[in-house]
Amino acid sequence: MDTIDRVREFNRFYTRQIGLVERNYLGGGLSLSELRVLYELGQPNPPTARPLAGELGLDEGYLSRILSKFTKKGWLDRTPDPADRRIFRLVLSDAGQAQADAYVGEARARISEMLADVDSIDRARMVDAMTSIQRLLSGEVCEVILRDIMPGDSGWLVQQHGELYQREEGFDHRFEALVAEILADFIRNHDPENERAFIAERDGQRLGSVFCVRKNAQTAKLRLFLLVPEARGLGLGRQLLEASMGYARERGYRRMVLWTHKSHNAACALYAKYGFKITSEEEVNEFGVDLVSQNWEIAL
Repeated sequence: MDTIDRVREFNRFYTRQIGLVERNYLGGGLSLSELRVLYELGQPNPPTARPLAGELGLDEGYLSRILSKFTKKGWLDRTPDPADRRIFRLVLSDAGQAQADAYVGEARARISEMLADVDSIDRARMVDAMTSIQRLLSGEVCEVILRDIMPGDSGWLVQQHGELYQREEGFDHRFEALVAEILADFIRNHDPENERAFIAERDGQRLGSVFCVRKNAQTAKLRLFLLVPEARGLGLGRQLLEASMGYARERGYRRMVLWTHKSHNAACALYAKYGFKITSEEEVNEFGVDLVSQNWEIAL
């Protein structure tokens, strides 16, 4: 199933789930468009007709008929704007506001019933997914931030390293154990004046990491450089590498070293681009596969 078919499948599921395919949605005798108009008019400082039509994507003639229907029902008062009498203010009457509030209450009750059997963790995941969908389809730009390590990050890093390297390079569970040991040592013996973790996050979602740790007074070591697959190609690798190197320079380190494997092509290409040089390499069997272990270094 391709992306378009998957989106269409989700749309069919969700519209059915919340009752949009019902002939009498929310049981009040109004169409979905009429309900949307009533909802918007029930908000503080509702827009006038033309902006309302644009916001909801409605034909102005169709909106005019909806407003006339609400006026006949006694739900809507239209009064000329004192500043421009060609424009009419749209204000719900007490009866109209009561009707709008009733529809909102019914909609909230349906959503509450739908979520009754969904636990709090899955609810949070669902809301995060909805937020991401809304942001992506609206074209909203969400900035990637680089923050320090927080509770919960270590478990995520162990899982991501274990799963990613098993899937892409065939590493066994011993690599996951190594990552856990590195993180445990960092947490227990962290020197906040000379060491720093950078966790890349966007819209509450972790995208990657890099650690700058102390090897000795003159040397910083780069560790746990990771990008999740969906974050590749965004320039985030460069951002993480520059952040760790900049931090090392600020702390007075004279050089930075790292250990990696030749098979990590994208990372090695980035190291070379920024001036790192290979100081040694060795054919090894680690984590259940044959590898070429490499040590890299750069003068800061």
